Order: sequence, then C-alpha cells, then structure tokens
Amino acid sequence: MQAPIRILLVDDHLLVLDGLKARLGLETHIDIVGTANNGEQALEAARRLQPDVVIMDVSMPVLNGLDATKRFRSELPDIRILMLSMHDDREYILSLIQSGASGYVLKDVSSNELIKAIETVHSGNTYFSAGASDALFRSIPTPTQSILNEELSQREITVLKLLAEGHSNKEIAQTLHISVRTVETHRQKLKTKLGIQSTAGLTKFALEHQLI
Repeated sequence: MQAPIRILLVDDHLLVLDGLKARLGLETHIDIVGTANNGEQALEAARRLQPDVVIMDVSMPVLNGLDATKRFRSELPDIRILMLSMHDDREYILSLIQSGASGYVLKDVSSNELIKAIETVHSGNTYFSAGASDALFRSIPTPTQSILNEELSQREITVLKLLAEGHSNKEIAQTLHISVRTVETHRQKLKTKLGIQSTAGLTKFALEHQLI
C-alpha cells in the first residue's frame, strides 16, 4: 500500500487552516503532519516533520511565501511547494515559479482541484489552476519563434509544452508514441540547451514564450 502524502499547511489565517485540515483530512491518501502561520515557522516545522508537500500562502507576516520558497529550495530542496493564494498577479506568480514553487493555485478553486494539485506536484510535476494560468497569459509578449527554432527542435518544443502542462514522462511517451527513455533524453537536452535544471524553470520558460 502506498504511503500517504505528508502535508504541511502554512497560512496566517486560522480559519483557512482549520478548513483545509477538515477537508484534506477526509482523504485517506493524505496525511496532515503539521501547520504553521508564517514562513519561518514553516521552515522549522518542515525540518522536524519532513513533509512531502508544503501548501503555503503568499502574504504572511515574519517571512512571506516568496522568501520562504527561496529558502525551501536552498535548505530543503526535496520538499515540493504548492502555493495557495488569492493573488493573481502575473509577475508575482512568475517570481514564485522562478524561486522554486511547483504549483500555484488560487483560493477560489474547489477542494477536488486542490487535491489534484497536491497529487500532481507530489508526483514531480507542476500544477496551475485555471485562474493562475489566465493571470500568467495576461499581457504575455509574442514569442520570438526564430529563437525557439534555432535552439530547439520541433519535437523538443512539443515535449517542453507537455512538460509545462504538468504531464509526466509516461504520459508524454503515450501521447507522442515514443518510449519513456526517449522522453527523458528530450528532457535532458532541453535542460542542457536552455541552461535550465528544474522542471519549474522549464515551465517558466514555456510560459514566457507562450508555448502553452
């Protein structure tokens, strides 16, 4: 039997924490291991509790979500960060992706979508709710296609699009009718050509170049 996903909840509003604990606590494959009210508390709790995923608000006292995400990536890089926020500012979301967040979900989503986001980032992929995606696409400049064509092959661009949409290597292999090993090779070539070492970084590149 697969171990439950260990979750640390971080929000400065107790009502939000109570609601999340009550809803997520109904899921047998999710284990709420702790809560925190700011980024500093989150880092301390994460070192002690070793969660798989941290669900964190952006606007918090002491240490906000953006700065906390940077420290998580530096100090606890194996923990996945899922942002849960009311803010839909494009630059803010991009900054969080660049800082290492694996996903961004607005607080107007259903509990079922939040659970899907948790499962997606836990599996190593990225997740953006519809509202977050809309914010990211707002006022995005038209990509310079010639630059993409010079750097990447058409198949690499296709793999990049699918990765940025949150698909796993297995799902991409099935979609493109190629082996998982071939997908992994394309993925490594993308990282090498673009000088990007993380899936979050590849997602940010795809969003900035309007590939998804």
